[in-house]
Amino acid sequence: MALFHARNIVKKFATQTALDDVSITVPEGKIYGLLGPNGAGKTTLLRIINQITAPDTGELLFKGHKLVPDDIYNIGYLPEERGLYKKMKVGEQALYLAQLKGLPKKEATEKLKQWFTKFEIMPWWNKKVEELSKGMQQKVQFIITILHNPSLLIFDEPFSGFDPINTELLKKEILIKKEQGTTIIFSTHNMGSVEELCDNIALIDNGKKLIEGEVHKIRQDYRSNVFEVGYEGDLEEIRKSMNRHFELIDHQEDNDYNKARIQVTDPTANNELLALLIPKIRIISFNEVLPSMNDIFIRVVKGEQV
Repeated sequence: MALFHARNIVKKFATQTALDDVSITVPEGKIYGLLGPNGAGKTTLLRIINQITAPDTGELLFKGHKLVPDDIYNIGYLPEERGLYKKMKVGEQALYLAQLKGLPKKEATEKLKQWFTKFEIMPWWNKKVEELSKGMQQKVQFIITILHNPSLLIFDEPFSGFDPINTELLKKEILIKKEQGTTIIFSTHNMGSVEELCDNIALIDNGKKLIEGEVHKIRQDYRSNVFEVGYEGDLEEIRKSMNRHFELIDHQEDNDYNKARIQVTDPTANNELLALLIPKIRIISFNEVLPSMNDIFIRVVKGEQV
């Protein structure tokens, strides 16, 4: 079941088309990765979903109905650009923004103090925002974004500028929100984060959607029939076993056992490969090497076909 649909969205700025007939479907309770290079149109689409700007044409559906202004109370948005007021005290500002999202002051105060304690920033409650490091400011904005428990969370490059420890902290909290049933749109050009977090993705480039679907299915669709063989034995025996259906493309030596990557040019010859290798070497492992999302990203942007 889908929580959110964007259908045939077009958005132009002067002579530039930021989004060109883009449609996406975000499944409920999943992490949906919105991928693409800088300037692809990702942030424009997120701003449209948040009703910060409007599409020129197209339709937005949230929970089965046309998106309306009051839906903003069911959405949490962490933009890439940070927007805290530098001269305000941290706790005072967080409380103000939480109330804008509809939380009563008492409830907001209790929740904020719980999160500030969890993120180890409680000592900064009465400090001015300008006294906080960039990482601490990002923690505050993350807390404000999720505090009202929206059914849809939108993160635009949420790990930008974070050190590895705090990146892992945010990843953990994002996964917890997913486990609690929250739907999450996650915009990034970091392919490592996609494979670690996302269930579904859409790839946007130059304002156009190029692919969309479940991550594991897309990786299957772009498979290139490369297999990694962990083995003990002589590499030359592997070379001698190769015929016109197989090509040895990589080899690594290890203290425990060696690894060879073999391209199978005929998909029907997978079993034949094993039959050729078994008499020659001791096989420890045999796994298909599926392309990474980074590999797929490069292939699709360059216009290569499946």
